Parts: sequence; C-alpha cells; structure tokens
Amino acid sequence: MLSRSLRSLCKSPPPLLLLHQHYNRRLYPEAELRLLLRPFSSSPSPPSSGSEAQIRKYLGYFALLLGCGVATYYSFPLPEDAKHKKAALFRYAPLPDDLHTVTNWSGTHEVRTRTFLQPESIEELESIVRDAHEKKAKIRPVGSGLSPNGIGLQRKGMINLALMDKVLEVDVQKKRVRVQAGARVSQLVDELKQYGLTLQNFASIREQQVGGIIQVGAHGTGAMLPPMDEQIISMKLVTPAKGTIELSKEKDPELFYLARCGLGGLGVVAEVTIQCVDRHQLVEHTFISNFKEISKNHKKWLAENKHLKYLWIPYTDTVVVVSCNPLSNSKGPPKFVPKYSKDEALQQVRDLYLESCKQYRAQDTAGSPDKEDGCNVNEFSFTELRDKLLALDPLNKDHVRRVNLAEAEYWRKSEGYRVGWSDEILGFDCGGQQWVSETCFPAGTLSKPSMKDLSFIEELKKRIEKEGIPAPAPIEQRWTARSQSSMSPASSLGEDDIFSWVGIIMYLPTMDARQRKEITDEFFKYRGLTQTALWDKYHAYEHWAKIEVPRDKDELHELQERLKKRFPIDAYNKARMELDPSQILSNGMLEKLFPSDSHLDA
Repeated sequence: MLSRSLRSLCKSPPPLLLLHQHYNRRLYPEAELRLLLRPFSSSPSPPSSGSEAQIRKYLGYFALLLGCGVATYYSFPLPEDAKHKKAALFRYAPLPDDLHTVTNWSGTHEVRTRTFLQPESIEELESIVRDAHEKKAKIRPVGSGLSPNGIGLQRKGMINLALMDKVLEVDVQKKRVRVQAGARVSQLVDELKQYGLTLQNFASIREQQVGGIIQVGAHGTGAMLPPMDEQIISMKLVTPAKGTIELSKEKDPELFYLARCGLGGLGVVAEVTIQCVDRHQLVEHTFISNFKEISKNHKKWLAENKHLKYLWIPYTDTVVVVSCNPLSNSKGPPKFVPKYSKDEALQQVRDLYLESCKQYRAQDTAGSPDKEDGCNVNEFSFTELRDKLLALDPLNKDHVRRVNLAEAEYWRKSEGYRVGWSDEILGFDCGGQQWVSETCFPAGTLSKPSMKDLSFIEELKKRIEKEGIPAPAPIEQRWTARSQSSMSPASSLGEDDIFSWVGIIMYLPTMDARQRKEITDEFFKYRGLTQTALWDKYHAYEHWAKIEVPRDKDELHELQERLKKRFPIDAYNKARMELDPSQILSNGMLEKLFPSDSHLDA
C-alpha cells in the first residue's frame, strides 16, 4: 500500500478544522438564527405605500443572511468529489476522512494533508516518485518531524520512509554499514552493537531518521569531529527526472557533496553507506566554570577533549562544562564520590517551584503544598521542574532569572563523572517543546582557535541583560570540524578549520494559545537581537533545521542574498532543475529560500 496512517506524526480528526467548526457555531447560535429568520416567517400586514424603508430593511436582513450562508459554505474544505454540491445555508461541510494534521515535535509548525505515502521497498519508492513526477504532484520527503522549523512539511503531500528501515549490509573489516534511510539512529545503533561498531558522533536526540539527519546538516560536538553528513561515504538517491542514482566521492563527487546535505530537494535519499567506528565507552565529566576560567583554558580544552560543550546560563556567571573522552583501559573509571545526592541537587529547584506556586496561585488546587496536578513534586525530573517553573511566568525577566539561578545551583551540585557507551552518554535531554535558533560560524583552526566563539557569547549575554530578554538556560555551545558537503553550514576547504554552533532557546511549557503566541513573539525579538548584532559580524548562519523564513518581503530578500554569499545556491538550484524540474520534492520554505528566478541562467 502506498499510503498509510501517520502513526505518531499524525492526529485525526484535525483539531484546527474542529476549531473552525466550533467558532462558527459560536458565531451563529440557533437562537440568533431564529431571530434573524423571524421577520420572514411571521405574517406581517401588507405594507402601505409609505413603508419602503421597512422593505429596504428586510431586504438588507435577507442579503446579510444570504452572505453569511455563502461565507459559511466557502469557509470549510470539501473533498474533491464534493465540490459539485450546491450551497446550503448554515450547513457544515463534512471533514474528509483522509485529511490528517502533521505537527513537528516542538508544536511550532503544522500542516494538513491528504497525501502521506510510506513505501516499504525501494521499488515502491521509485514507482511513487516516477508517478508523482508524471503528474507533477508534490511529495516532500519528511523524516521524524524533529526539525524545529518543520523543513520537511508540505501541505500538498509528503513521503516518509519509516517502513524502509532495514540494515542491509555490515562490513566489519571496513567498519561500514549500508542502511535504508528510514531507519532511526537509535535503531541503527542497536543493530550495530552485535558487530562491535557504532557511529562516530551523535546529535542530542537519537530518534531522527538517518536520511533526515544528514539532509539538514545535523551535528554532535567535538572540534575534531565533523557533522553527521561527513560520515556518509556513498548514497542512493531516487530522483524524479533521472531515476535512482548512486553517488560517492568516486561517482560524480560534485553532486555527491551537494546532495549529502541536500535539504530533501535533490531526491529522496533511499540508502546510505556510513563509515562507523569501534564501539567504545566514554567518561563524561561535568563541572562548573566561569568566563574568566574558560578564557584561560579554552584552547587546551578544545584540543584535549574528544567531545566538549558549554552550557551558558543567562543572568549568571555560571558555565556548565561537559567533556567526554574514551575510557582508558589502563586507568579504568575515575574514582569520584559525589558530594550531593540527586535529591539534594534538585532541592533548590523544588523549593523554588513550591514557593513560586504559592506566589502565583493563592490556593493550591491539589490541596497539598508538595503536590501538583496529583503528582508528587519529588517525582519530577529537573527538566520537568524547569518547564513547570517557566510556565508560571515565562516572560517575566526576574522570574526567569530566579529559575536560571536555581538551575546553576542544580548543576553545581551535579558535578561529577559518568561512564557509559558513547551512544548513551552523548544524548542530551533538551526539555519540552521549544523555539530554538542555532547558528554556525568559523572559529579558527584546531591548532590556532580564533577565540571568536567566546567573544560571540560574551556579546550575546551582555545584550540579553541590556535588553532585559527573559532568556532561559541554557545557551548551548558546541564545536565541529569542517564538512566537505557544500551546503553544510560548516562547509570549508580548510582541513583544520573548526566551527562553533550556538543555540538560543525559549520553551513553550504551556498549551495555552495566547501564552504560546506571546512566547513566540518574545523569542523572535530575542532571535532578532542576535541576528542584528552578531550574525554578520561573526559570519554566522542558521542551522537548516532551525532557520525560519521571514514574512516581510524585504527581510526575505535580504536573507536570500545573504545565503548566496555563503552557499553555492546557483549550483544547488541547477541540480534541483536537472533532478526535479517540476519541484515535486519542494515546499514553501525551499521555494522562498531558493526562488525559481535564481535558478540559473544556464
């Protein structure tokens, strides 16, 4: 079967359509309709020659009634086979059974679609792409829906490879695996365990599909380790115009390096061959530092640690440093006794939560000072407590600052070591739904870091405090080596070049629509601050899965011109026109970022 249910990605029936129905019922309740209709259903006495004003008034009522009925009819979507039906005043059009709502993980982007295809084999995938190309029907590739900007969403139709998730071949000697692109990273890693192999690096979340994680240029951390796309040594791409093509640095290297981070616009990635490494354990060291200490040690830490990241906490001088290095067989795990238990580390955050509940809620609806919504506060994890704290007053700078101070204290009491397999250690609990903007910019070379990565953070924190932005923690800073993929934000010809990635965040800890909109507006103010003050100065460009398309035409034009300075847009558009001339794999985001008028003159 070509079309299947959306499983975890989809919801049915579509909530937004139901909201539209409810709104019109509220606008025209039955009692009000009877009032509107009453003059026409009564038996008034024949009008006299002087009652023309009354006639005009009733005609006005009728015109209003007719207009409302027509507006109601055209306000609701009908199935394609129902468009011939005549309009009936004040009747609600039925919702199509095959209409689904697809929302990204953060709940920040959503589309409704009738076409969501899930092939089970490469032959079926080829047939779908060929048929869509002939009909010029949209089938945008979408993965697990984890991209904060919903880069894979397309209202007119999508294709998902979740059912093409097999590990096809493992070459233990060469440490390579050939896998279908629909496999999740977590699934692939579990399969590789039996061969003593694993992936070189990991992003924060392991639920991405393999095809999606390389197409958007996802990355882990470590100045000696490149982004995820650099691990791909060959790939099979199903294209609308040229069918299935195999790419590698030996077979059409220019297109290979372009397609590795192709944003789903050059073809549907069906299979990839990944260069793996031996499965290994890591020692994670978490400790507290500050800007002065980091400035002294930054160059050394970048060079000495296989994995390194900084978690900067706004409105404090606290920086959480997390380093990870292979476990030494000779030395064994470090001998360390933590000073505080997990409960002790969380206590200040719990206390702040209970205190804030009393402040923001006169009476505890649960009837107990240590209960919330029927749950014991002691059962909440740190990230859950942070979400609940921020939900109380997410845009109050002073409240957010108190939450940040409590988080700094939590990390101070959580200092220590952790030992585990690399795929377990390198994951990170990112918290709940959120808006996020992450930029990538050059930071010198591994042998000679520019230190601009620290200057970027120093300026950012000062501007947050000056503008009073209610910025929650953390500001996450990571590093990677360069990528040879020409559309990667970390692309470079210099083998020793390193790049810093900085992510700012605002959580969406509530489902209240008004509050979510207010947080969204504040986040884009926050993002706009970094864009105006820092992006051009540091040559920073947003992560493809986190870039947001401006609504303002002038701002969009500026973004298009800015992207041309960094990326080979003409070459990318040329490849799009050759491989997908009808743009069936595209969506609104790609069409706005890379408009057709910039498609080449060649």
